[in-house]
Amino acid sequence: MKTALKLALCAAVLVAASSAPMANEQALKARQSLMQLYAFNLGGLGAMAKGEVEYDAATATAHGENLLAAAKMSHVGLWPEGSDMDALPGKTEALKVIWTTYPAITEKQKALIAGAEKMAAAAGTGIDGIKGAMGAVGGGCKGCHDTYRKAK
Repeated sequence: MKTALKLALCAAVLVAASSAPMANEQALKARQSLMQLYAFNLGGLGAMAKGEVEYDAATATAHGENLLAAAKMSHVGLWPEGSDMDALPGKTEALKVIWTTYPAITEKQKALIAGAEKMAAAAGTGIDGIKGAMGAVGGGCKGCHDTYRKAK
């Protein structure tokens, strides 16, 4: 009985250890998708602010609200330890420092949310509103990227 229990425990440990990299890669894909949502919505707003695309209040409002919804999304599960560039080389630029300074990163998310709130409120008011809120959103992004992502 003890031998069977030991074997079952060893098997469970091996399965858990072998599935951790897969779980970390799934989390990485999810957070990269979240970053793509940020980029898509900011890109639409930025194109309007630069005059590359005609300003449309409804579209700008949708981009601002989508950005805010994405920023407020819980990041639970998106940043498991072992999903950094050392553990998943060539797949991410996330630095290990994320996990040694956690929960400081949650303060950075609050800055992004505050910037996204400004953008959501301003996006439908015109190009000047977008331009005025862009710095707050960019500052929220920069707060994490400067500290927790490999410099480009």
